[in-house]
Amino acid sequence: MKSTVLAALSILAAALLSPALAQSPGWRLAGTHPDTGGRAPVAPGGKVLPPGSSPLSVLAGCSGDIDKICQGRSGLYSARACLTENKARLSPRCVVDLAKLPPSSVPPCARSPLCDNRLGPTREQLRRVLWQTGSVSYSYPFNLPVGGGATGVGIDSKGNVWVLQRAVPGQPQLFQFGPDAKLVRTIPNAVIGALEKGHTIKVDPQDNVWISDANGGIVLKLSPQGELLMTLGVRGKRGDWNESTGKRLLWQPLDVAFAANGDVFIAQGHGNESPNDVGLAPDNMVGAARILHLDRNGRFINQWYGNQIGPGKFGSAHGIAVDPKKGDVWIGDREEYRLVVYGRDGKHKRTIQMRNLMSAVAFDPKGDLWVSSGRDGQLLKLDRNGNVLEAVGNGSGLGTGQFVESTYMAWDRAGNIYSGDTSVGRVTKMTVQR
Repeated sequence: MKSTVLAALSILAAALLSPALAQSPGWRLAGTHPDTGGRAPVAPGGKVLPPGSSPLSVLAGCSGDIDKICQGRSGLYSARACLTENKARLSPRCVVDLAKLPPSSVPPCARSPLCDNRLGPTREQLRRVLWQTGSVSYSYPFNLPVGGGATGVGIDSKGNVWVLQRAVPGQPQLFQFGPDAKLVRTIPNAVIGALEKGHTIKVDPQDNVWISDANGGIVLKLSPQGELLMTLGVRGKRGDWNESTGKRLLWQPLDVAFAANGDVFIAQGHGNESPNDVGLAPDNMVGAARILHLDRNGRFINQWYGNQIGPGKFGSAHGIAVDPKKGDVWIGDREEYRLVVYGRDGKHKRTIQMRNLMSAVAFDPKGDLWVSSGRDGQLLKLDRNGNVLEAVGNGSGLGTGQFVESTYMAWDRAGNIYSGDTSVGRVTKMTVQR
């Protein structure tokens, strides 16, 4: 009798689950491409140039040290962290070149699961889940300067495309292109300053442009013409936002999202860098991942912390979006492969475990949910239960339709999808054939 009941329950469960599962494309395991550190040079048209073409040469004297001490950490940021950690072992020439880099406002990555593992495979060696795509065409319509990765894309109501790029020192970082992909304006560094690690770019319903500097600890709001309107945080100083003491600092602001009423949510924290319990040490300056909730004018409303472990917690807050249908706040907890959903009041609602890195979260103009799988190299359309409905992108790499790290995304009026690549200086336009 017991076995009969169990069998019946199994059949019922399968019947309930099968419709959702049937909609999902197939998937397989694939490799991942070495991180270029945001400096892979790209010629006009999206073609990646051969090694040695990059204008960045400040760490040229450290190439031998990286090969010996920091294998698998050849990207600018990860190599810098490794070299700094092993300064006593460096060659004299590398010590000189390392000192040429401007000081960083954050400690090296040490606790995130995606920091390179000294005891196991590097993240370049990890196997990734790659989903089957439909018929998708890929193009690279924007002519960006040769240099750093295009970390984000935003599109305004007129169809203009804004691109944030991690440029080498002295080069511009923020560009506006028209709907025809021709350059409209370049925002000079005199307006936004030299970003230490430009991260996200979002366009709000009023066509204001918001960008963040993760390591610099600031979020900037610019007018549709590229004029600076507001600065949140203090450049070069990381820390907590404590309204009671008037200390309004940010910790690694990574992404920004907007509610229907204009409220602003800022996601902060790459990998739960704080070793403290934020409940016991709310004024720590080490950097637990967190969400800051402000009104449209930058006035404090609320904030909540991840603290990594337990129901509703998150180890990183790499992506954030507000559900246009329900108003819920969706968080991409990248390293933990999960989505965490809160109400706008900061109360936890759901946690959804995924098969991929959750690097960015967005809702398209129809209100459908999408995520970026980062170093897995795809954008995924999901239902509200986390089931994958559609995939675009050809996985990890430098080829057509591939990404070293797919990132924040946007849609034009024709439904085409645009995404930058944190490690490659190009923006991919994706047209799905339906």
